[in-house]
Amino acid sequence: MKFKKIVVGISLAGLLLLSGCNKKTHNHSQVKHVGVLQVVQHPSLDKAYKGFKEGLKESGYTEGKNLKIDYQNAQNSQDNLKSMSEKLIDDKSDLILGIATPAAQSIANATEDIPTVVTAVTDLKAAKLVNSNSKPGRNVTGTTDMVSIDKQIELLLSIVPKAKTIGVMYNAGESNSKIQADLAIAALKKAGVKVLVKTANTTNDVQQVTETLANKVQGIYVPTDNTFASAASIIGKVVKEKKIPLVAGSTDQIKQGGLASIGIDYEELGKQTGKMAARILDGKAKPSDMPVEKANHLNLVINKEMAKALGINPKSIKAPK
Repeated sequence: MKFKKIVVGISLAGLLLLSGCNKKTHNHSQVKHVGVLQVVQHPSLDKAYKGFKEGLKESGYTEGKNLKIDYQNAQNSQDNLKSMSEKLIDDKSDLILGIATPAAQSIANATEDIPTVVTAVTDLKAAKLVNSNSKPGRNVTGTTDMVSIDKQIELLLSIVPKAKTIGVMYNAGESNSKIQADLAIAALKKAGVKVLVKTANTTNDVQQVTETLANKVQGIYVPTDNTFASAASIIGKVVKEKKIPLVAGSTDQIKQGGLASIGIDYEELGKQTGKMAARILDGKAKPSDMPVEKANHLNLVINKEMAKALGINPKSIKAPK
């Protein structure tokens, strides 16, 4: 009788173990449908999307196997954002990714049910995507690309310590850009520097704005702004010709024509977001309970070619402590 009880116990334990294994396998064998909405195409956002897929893959979700991605790029059109958001929702995606603030807001405005993660968003609370960064309380969570604006301004002023006027340019229609610009303006005024602000609503206006500003200032700051990032190479040509140091919020913009930045690696930020998405797809977490995450790493990036063109020794550029 005792032997029979032991056999039954072992059998039940085996069934429970197999049941657990099957459940775990089921999570990653079932094809998950993920919708992606990116506001516009430029290097930082493209890298965020690439990193997102890497984060999912490292977590067991591989496109073409157990993951189907519907990628949509709005090319900076509000009409496209609306129609593409509706499409991803109508297709009953298991999860949606919003890349950059306008895309994230468009998705959040269209659904309160489908789990949503966002990346390359400066302030999720200010963008009204979450109730708070520590406890979102809604169907949205993700990663912020906010870095220390004070340190970026300190970096710029260390490059042009005798500057009397610094220019700030951004798209006033992008809420994330305005938040950063306001912080930069406050930091510059605190440092006793005059600030000249210029805005552009489209990439077509960027060259003229940059040229106007470059003729009147000794340095320029650009936040992580999608409109200006899309025209980074144009900006680079102007500041190189005018010999004006430019510090940008995005390290990718520096590679295309800025001078220096203390910023984030958008591919790594996207990877963080992908791993957050995987926990949601696994059923291990809900967006409402997942705190918004900041970038794990910040980097000082210097465009040595630009530095030499401006007559600046790249080795003289140091990250503020």
